[in-house]
Amino acid sequence: MTRDVEMLLRVEAPQVLGALVRRFGRFDIAEDAVQEALLAASRTWPAEGVPENPRSWLIRIGYRRMVDLLRTDQARRRREQEIGMAELAMQETDRRAAAPLETDDGLTLLLLCCHPALSHASQVALTLRAVGGLTTAEIAHAYGTTEATMGTRISRAKQQLIRAGARFTPPTAAEWHSGMTAVMRVLYLIFNEGYTASTGDGLARIDLTGEAIRLTRTLTDAVPDDPEVTGLLALMLLTESRRAARTGDDGELLPLDEQDRNRWNRDLIREGTDLIDEVWTRRKTGPYQLQAAIAALHAASVSSDRTDWPQVAMLYLWLERLNPTAPVRLSRVVAVAQAFGPARGLALLDDLNRRHGLDQDLLTRQRERAVRAHLVQMTGDSARAASLYREAAALTDNQVERRYLLHKADRLT
Repeated sequence: MTRDVEMLLRVEAPQVLGALVRRFGRFDIAEDAVQEALLAASRTWPAEGVPENPRSWLIRIGYRRMVDLLRTDQARRRREQEIGMAELAMQETDRRAAAPLETDDGLTLLLLCCHPALSHASQVALTLRAVGGLTTAEIAHAYGTTEATMGTRISRAKQQLIRAGARFTPPTAAEWHSGMTAVMRVLYLIFNEGYTASTGDGLARIDLTGEAIRLTRTLTDAVPDDPEVTGLLALMLLTESRRAARTGDDGELLPLDEQDRNRWNRDLIREGTDLIDEVWTRRKTGPYQLQAAIAALHAASVSSDRTDWPQVAMLYLWLERLNPTAPVRLSRVVAVAQAFGPARGLALLDDLNRRHGLDQDLLTRQRERAVRAHLVQMTGDSARAASLYREAAALTDNQVERRYLLHKADRLT
């Protein structure tokens, strides 16, 4: 299968799945039918050529497979009416598929995959499977688990949607607001897992960051007037722009202040900066816009020393008020230390620990140790800093990150 055909199938898959779910109301069976249609296309199109209307072709094959699957369903009699209606609707559906898309089935499908009845992990897995077009094996590899485990998680997520009575229908205003919040969170979770993998020998997973950016572009096209969605896309682009400089020639991690900024992707920086500049004037600022503004300040600086750290610290304080999470608080600590000295940073870190507790889970504890080690190193206490770096290294499963932290400790001792 050529790369062009593969990308075309990935783009069309959520629209085809949306059309089937809208007609049948059976997400679990429709997803299987779409996979059959995609498989048929991957076998046929490279040899015979892409049809004039690929979406109509895929929907037609998917409908036929849906009919077969429904006829073998245990509730045969109850599904007969649905089958008849589907067959009668095929001609109208083909006509609509040939015309410009009037309603965004992909967006509705994203909202369905991020249904509040599902856990965050299930929302991520189902989004990558149904909307992203990744195989179960690809998703399992990305998250460091077995294909069987991930398949079970996806299957259970589909059943949970059925039990929750989830339907493929346009959302109400309240459902739209809560649903979009969940969709953005899921897309950002996918991006973050790709940018710094929680497990494995590699620092990043380009397939996940690329898929998160692609899906967020689709979301931005669907809701161009939502400043937070635009802010999320800007944040991803500005963050991704640093990917090539995050590791050295030996594959080892390089922190922000040691990166060769000539290797940063200027096209991504330009696009991300233009996006955040555009929405920043709308006076409706949210967490993703603030994070994008911080990333833009880093991108505009020729070096870490010349970064406007007081401005970064101020933006993190604003962000903490909107999104009071441990990662945001720790990032503010680093910015304060860079702007006003390590003593101020350590005092803030101790205060946040007393008031909020930054060791409630393994990941946050690991980050807290790493930040504290960095600040202690800035004070000149090498022995204490080395000990903290080793504590942080013991708490991460990412091998690149672990080697980096241990190397920091070894250099200090």
